[in-house]
Amino acid sequence: MRVLLVCSGNYGFIQPFIKEQAESLLKFDIQVSYFVVIGKGLFGYLKNISLLKKQIKLLNIDLIHAHYGLSGLLSVLQRKVPVVITFHGSDIHIRWVRILSSIAARFAVKSIFVSRNISDQLNIKNSVVIPCGIDTEKFTELEKQSSREKLGLEQNKNIILFASGFDNEIKNYPLAKKAMDLLGNGHQLIELKGYNREELELLLNASDLLLLTSFSEGSPQIIKEAMACNCPVVATEVGDIKEVILNTDGCYMTSFDPEDISAKIKQVLKNKRRTNGRKNILRLDNKLIAKRIIAVYKEILEKKKF
Repeated sequence: MRVLLVCSGNYGFIQPFIKEQAESLLKFDIQVSYFVVIGKGLFGYLKNISLLKKQIKLLNIDLIHAHYGLSGLLSVLQRKVPVVITFHGSDIHIRWVRILSSIAARFAVKSIFVSRNISDQLNIKNSVVIPCGIDTEKFTELEKQSSREKLGLEQNKNIILFASGFDNEIKNYPLAKKAMDLLGNGHQLIELKGYNREELELLLNASDLLLLTSFSEGSPQIIKEAMACNCPVVATEVGDIKEVILNTDGCYMTSFDPEDISAKIKQVLKNKRRTNGRKNILRLDNKLIAKRIIAVYKEILEKKKF
């Protein structure tokens, strides 16, 4: 089976969760190639159509798996091979992108949503909910002190890892700052920006907790990666986070009230314990998710024969 993954290249790299999902598919003898879209906005994506058609013909592709709505819209413009689209959240939460995503979904053979809440927003019949998995070998629990030493972090300070860059508006850093101000001195909030995957594993193990204050999410990978490292989580109730951290001791959902967030952070710091998150997240290991995705591929290609 020859699958072409269509995704954005505007970050200068393929997003880790897409690449790691592709690597897991390779382990099951799926031949995976990439078509990386260069161009922003609707017309930036659509100008890639001739290049996409050429790559489909050159590689004799059986199926396209597009990630995000605009990549999906580009992909369905060719009608030679069937298209599966995975919708991740930002392609549903932003109104003008949601409209384009809805059009793409109606021409795709199958839509995959990473969480039930974004599936409900688009309401596409021929769809399935499959969260992105994580590499549970890459993310695991390490000793806190040595992790801090490797990163050059202070040993005697409460370290809280913010779930994104401070400048990402949807991640709602101002709310996190208000909650941090209520904690007083002796706490450090680290911005998750500019770190590679190995450093992220160290950060999750060096931190006392992960803080997420987003306005909206689909199925945030950082929550799952934190759980794989048994790192406590304090998060606003968005996306599928409540479902993901269900029954995980030391993880807390909050409202958008900074006092509520501050209180939950204090509870984690008072407990001074890691969580049982790894045990609860193994069901989302990339290898298990890959099997579910391959089942979708096979269903589509079987139908194509008739």
